[in-house]
Amino acid sequence: MTTVLVVDDQSLIRQAVTDILSSEPDITVVGEAVNGAVAVAMALDLRPDVVLMDIRMPGLDGIGATSAICAEPALADTRVLILTTFEEDEYLVAALRAGASGFIGKGSEPEDISRAVRAVHAGDALLSPTATRSLITRYVLPPAPADTGAPAPVPPALAHLTEREREVLLLVGRGRSNQNIADDLVISPHTAKTHVNRIMTKLYAHDRAQLVIAAYESGLLAPGEA
Repeated sequence: MTTVLVVDDQSLIRQAVTDILSSEPDITVVGEAVNGAVAVAMALDLRPDVVLMDIRMPGLDGIGATSAICAEPALADTRVLILTTFEEDEYLVAALRAGASGFIGKGSEPEDISRAVRAVHAGDALLSPTATRSLITRYVLPPAPADTGAPAPVPPALAHLTEREREVLLLVGRGRSNQNIADDLVISPHTAKTHVNRIMTKLYAHDRAQLVIAAYESGLLAPGEA
């Protein structure tokens, strides 16, 4: 059973999302919060598997609440899924940096919202490679340097990763699952998972979504390469 805390300052959206999720036999909505501060307090009390988080709310917004939840050791097993609208693209990278596991549109089909909750609870990063490239290009990356023909140096931010870990990070950035990584590198899925976990520890990443951001921000992965 996946437990969910729904966070949105609009009662109609909270009710609609709660109704969608409550209709699923394997999902239970354990609470609803009207803003970020209430969400953090309720998350600490209820320990939900997933927090479905709005971004723009009065008081503590969704980015601040996500950061607080993801930084709380007692909530290490709680994942944050951002509820977003097309106007909020500029906030999504900040939410992912804060520790969110992904994002889904408020206008998504009911089955897609339920599927997203399950995926995030399972530990997957809910990031469309196409959408992520678009966000990174618009809001994160500086202009690309001129191609000199020289081999690309190891990005300073990744210097403490091994060569194999950088290979794995590149594949995570391209949206590969642990099974895909294992197939690509001819290693076992367990070894792939171990590499991913070690990279997360070294980069202080909360989950795979932050590894995707790191792959782009460090220059390891360029938007056209994914």
